Amino acid sequence: MTRRILKLTAVTLTALLSLILFARPAAAQAAGQDQQKPSYTIPEYNAFQAANAEKDPATKIKDLDDFVSKFPNSTLIQYVYQLYFQTYFQMKNYPKTIEYADKLVAMGDKVDPAVALGALQARVQAFSAQQFNPSAPDANDQLTKERDAALQGAKMLEAFPKPAAQKMSDEDFAKQKKPGIAFFDSSAGAAALQMKDYPGAVNAFKAALTNKPDDAVSAYRLGLAYLAMNPAQSLDGFWALGRAVNLKVPDSDKVKDYLRAKVLAYEQPGCDSQVDAQVSEMLQLSANSPDRPSTYTIPTADDLNKVRQSSNIITVISDLQGGGDKSKMTWLAICGAEFPEVVGKVIDEQKTDATVDFMVYTGSTPEDMQAATMSNMDVKVWITQKPAGAPPAAGAQAATPIPPQPDVVRLSKDDGIRFSGTLVSFDPSPFLLHWDQVKVDPTVIPEAGGKGKGVPKKKG
Repeated sequence: MTRRILKLTAVTLTALLSLILFARPAAAQAAGQDQQKPSYTIPEYNAFQAANAEKDPATKIKDLDDFVSKFPNSTLIQYVYQLYFQTYFQMKNYPKTIEYADKLVAMGDKVDPAVALGALQARVQAFSAQQFNPSAPDANDQLTKERDAALQGAKMLEAFPKPAAQKMSDEDFAKQKKPGIAFFDSSAGAAALQMKDYPGAVNAFKAALTNKPDDAVSAYRLGLAYLAMNPAQSLDGFWALGRAVNLKVPDSDKVKDYLRAKVLAYEQPGCDSQVDAQVSEMLQLSANSPDRPSTYTIPTADDLNKVRQSSNIITVISDLQGGGDKSKMTWLAICGAEFPEVVGKVIDEQKTDATVDFMVYTGSTPEDMQAATMSNMDVKVWITQKPAGAPPAAGAQAATPIPPQPDVVRLSKDDGIRFSGTLVSFDPSPFLLHWDQVKVDPTVIPEAGGKGKGVPKKKG
């Protein structure tokens, strides 16, 4: 997935190229202007011009090879290297593009800054376009050079002065440089990410997004870097992935699925479906905020386990009825949980051909339950075999159906009930907790023709 998006990244640097072109004359023009103060011979000049005018790439490379062979110390060599990497890039010979771009940049102060900047741009683009082999013996060295070249390009472009002949304002000139700076920073981040330098990758991608906030690929990679850190910066990683989805990153549906899976692993909630609402909220909030607000958080698996360990059916009902963050946290932890023993009083019953829904009230004491007139639970019991392949109740996990209990039809209003079951959903108002996978304790079911029993005591 990551590799595919790396290949799909296509950054155009029209603004950057424009800056280079209007900042300094083109190589051929520069060579021509240098005739005013010639520091090269006429044969050098003629050989350079012949190579520059050649249209066939293969022939041009041969002409450049001849030039270097005859004039290895020529003052025109920087422009020769420039023609080399431009021609090799045209030929899609990316290793050679990188080789000659590096040779030119290595000349340091001898090179026109605009020409050096163009070389760094071509080098970074070539590295992204080539089939990089992460298993190569020198893979880390290649990535280090790519990262350093990209960071050098970002620094150079940031400091690149506005040409005296340029009439735009300083502010507009700075804005025109931003996409190019973002390109270099994003490329540096991509190399750092592959080197597993996750803090370096985070810094680079954040810098890229500062200059180009709508860069979906940088947002995606930033999310990956946050999640890969040790310890993982999970919340910031989730937020960055959400931003990437909002910005229509390539394969955004797959990125959304990946985000959901990561949130699911982070929280380990009772019901997987609970994560869908959280991801939707995260996408909505991150659409309008590049950075995660410090107030935004979601519980960890440890947080939810603490809730489970300290909960019983009475505290669950109390938390859910209270609403707010406490209710959300409790339901994340408890949804889908199996309770081995719940007691209550039947307030009403609704029979169908296949099930009985017992409207039940449970409370903290037998006296409380005996006095109740309103239900707070819907306890669904199958009296015939649940159809094979029938979908689980909303919020329930797929499970093997328990055997039917046709005898529960003998339970009626005001009878006591004891059962085990799985929590699947709840209605907040009027409050009603819904159960599935219910098994009623046979000892509370009246004999045929017999009377029901009062609220039973818990066994545990």
